[in-house]
Parts: sequence; C-alpha cells; structure tokens
Amino acid sequence: MRRLIFALIIAVTVGWQQLPAHAASNAEQQLIDQARIAVEQLRGDSNLSDFAPLLIRAKAVIVFPELVKAGFFIGGEGGSGLLLVRQSETREWSYPAFYTLASASIGLQIGAQVSKVMFLIMTDGGLEAMMSDKLTLGADISVAAGPVGAGVEAGTTFNADADFYSFSRAKGLFGGVSFEGAVLVPDDDANEAYYGAAISARGIVIHREVSNADADGLRAALVTE
Repeated sequence: MRRLIFALIIAVTVGWQQLPAHAASNAEQQLIDQARIAVEQLRGDSNLSDFAPLLIRAKAVIVFPELVKAGFFIGGEGGSGLLLVRQSETREWSYPAFYTLASASIGLQIGAQVSKVMFLIMTDGGLEAMMSDKLTLGADISVAAGPVGAGVEAGTTFNADADFYSFSRAKGLFGGVSFEGAVLVPDDDANEAYYGAAISARGIVIHREVSNADADGLRAALVTE
C-alpha cells in the first residue's frame, strides 16, 4: 500500500511536467467529455445546496473531472482541468482552455483520494489571476470550500468573500483535504492540440479567437438560465 501511495505522489508532483505532450489525439476530447459528466453530477448532488445559486453568479468555472490526491506524511495532488468563462452580457460560456493543477505538502496526511472538483470563480480579480502563467491557490487568490458531497469533509470554513469556491465529490479517504498551495498552470500543449493552433488561455476564454463544436455539450451543461 505504501509503495502505491508513493507512486501516486510521484505521478502528481513530478510526472505532470515529464509526460509526453498529448500523444493521444482524443485525449483532450476525452477530458472534455468527462468534465461534462462531472458538471452534471455536481449539479445533481442534493448535498451541494449552495452550488446552483453560486453557479448562476459565477464569472467562470474550472472543472477537474479526476483530481488525484495521495500521501503518506508527504502528500501530492494533481490533475487536468478546463477553464470556461461566462460573457457578462450574453451569458454565453466560452470554449474551454486546458489547465493542470499540482501541489505537494508535508504534514500529517495519510490516504488516497480521487475527486471530481469544480472551482467557481466569483470575482474579477480571481478571473484575471487565472490569466497569469501560474496561479497559487490561497496565495494569489482566496479559495473557500463550499458544502461538499456525502462522506467528504470541507477543508476550510465557508467564506462568502472568497475569489474561488470549491465543490467536490470524492472516492477514498484522505486526512487534511485542502487546496491551499495548489498551483494552476495553463496547458499550452493541450490548447494547441485541441484547437489546431498555438493560442493562450486568454485568447480562448476572453477574446474567443477559436472554437470547437465538440465542446458544446460541456458548455450546455453549465447553462443556468
């Protein structure tokens, strides 16, 4: 068991930068399809009472259909996700930009967990911070845990003034769940692979310079009105 946990830690804290650059042609589309399912499940979870009203107000979302966290005193966390931004006037969601999340921590934490996680971005400052080359949760912006699914405990006290709210559904057990210190980075390779051109996250979600109809299902899953 310990060997498995250490293998997971290595994968999520080091491996993200060392994996081959998106060899599978359908890898990005698979992530988008999984994100659509994750959104539908989170929206349908009766335990997440504040999710729907906060989603209506959200300026943007980041969806991680599979976020892996594992540790044996030294912990690691990582996964691939998607940023979508809502246009303020038309209320239309952008096409997704690809991101990765990774973190490492030292402390009393034992276990392994796979989660579906969605961050709701509530402030202009939080959205602008996402346009940087690297964003550290809890340092560059504030993040608070919303009510979570059955069997999972929130890592932080609910904060009505937070830039980000996090909602999750998890399988497995992990002591000390928190997104503080996790780093979000745009995945330029995935963005280029999916849209067929080198383009920044800002170009995708703010300037809306590209589109891909295969992501329309995910966009539709986020519609609240």
